[in-house]
This record gives sequence, structure tokens and C-alpha cells, in this order.
Amino acid sequence: MKTAEMNTLEDVLADELKDIYNAERQLVAALPKMAKKAASSQLKQAITNHLRETENHVSRLDKIGRNLGIKLSGKKCRAMEGLIEEGKEVLDIKGTGPVIDAALIGAAQRVEHYEMAAYGTARAMAEHLGHSDIAEILQETLDEEGAADKKLTSIAEEEILEAALNGRGRSQQEEEMDNEREENEGGASL
Repeated sequence: MKTAEMNTLEDVLADELKDIYNAERQLVAALPKMAKKAASSQLKQAITNHLRETENHVSRLDKIGRNLGIKLSGKKCRAMEGLIEEGKEVLDIKGTGPVIDAALIGAAQRVEHYEMAAYGTARAMAEHLGHSDIAEILQETLDEEGAADKKLTSIAEEEILEAALNGRGRSQQEEEMDNEREENEGGASL
């Protein structure tokens, strides 16, 4: 692994942005799998909506990279890689829908909190360096990450946790069997 040299705050900002860029790209690949696993239609929709936002976050980062004249690709975000690996463990679990959904929300919120920390750090650096336009873009994304986290909390508190506690809901296997049956009958399913 090549060691990066950092001599200025601009170097640190560039490194932070590269890390965030790779993290977002990893998420674009991971979120559809999470949405597919979710039993709650509300949770599926929230994850799907956040996928679209995440794709937009990548576009914003591309714009920031162009504005700063830096290439954002080429760095691997090890933290996001680890968070996604933990999330994959949830994808392999069998159980009732609400219980699996509670585990998915936990995994997703760990990701959101990492992203909020990363975007907050990058925004503060950009602002301190006088890149107010970039700081505004980063703040916009930070606000969306915070809103996604709050949405997950809301879904958990209003629907998932009570259902998981009371054992309501069907197993993921039952959901999958129904989805297969609908597909075989020509019906559409999420």
C-alpha cells in the first residue's frame, strides 16, 4: 500500500474527500441488497430513497473534485468496507421480518453515523480553507445523511421494534416464498 504524504490542510481535505467518495460508491452497490432483504415496505422505501440520494452524493463529490482539481478515485475506505461487511452478516440471517428489519436498521445507522462524521469533518476543513461553496455542498449532504438517520429511527420506533418485540411478522423465508409464488404467477413484487 502506497503511503500518502500530507503537508497541508488541503492535502488532508483531499484525502478525506477520496475516502468519502469511495465510501459512497461502496454504498451504491450495497444498498439494493439491503432494500431487497427488508420486510417492511416503509424500510424498503427508505433504503431505496437513500440509494438515490447516495448516487447524488457521488455526483456532488465528483463536482467537488473537479472544483478542487483533484481525482477522488483510487483510495479504499476501509471503515465503510468493514461496516458493509457487518451489514452483509445481517443479509445472511434467517428470521422473522421485523427482527431482521431491526438488525438492518442497526447496520444502516452505523453507516449513517460514519458518514455524518466524515462529511462534518470535511465540511469544517473546507470552510476553514475558505472553500465556502464546497462547504455548502458538503453541508447539504450532511443534512441528508442526518435526515436518513432520523427516518430510520422513526421507522424503528413507529413500526419495527414493537413488531419485533411482540413476534409479529413473518419469517424472511415465508416472505421469499410468497415473492417467488407471485413472480411465478406473473404478479409484481418488491
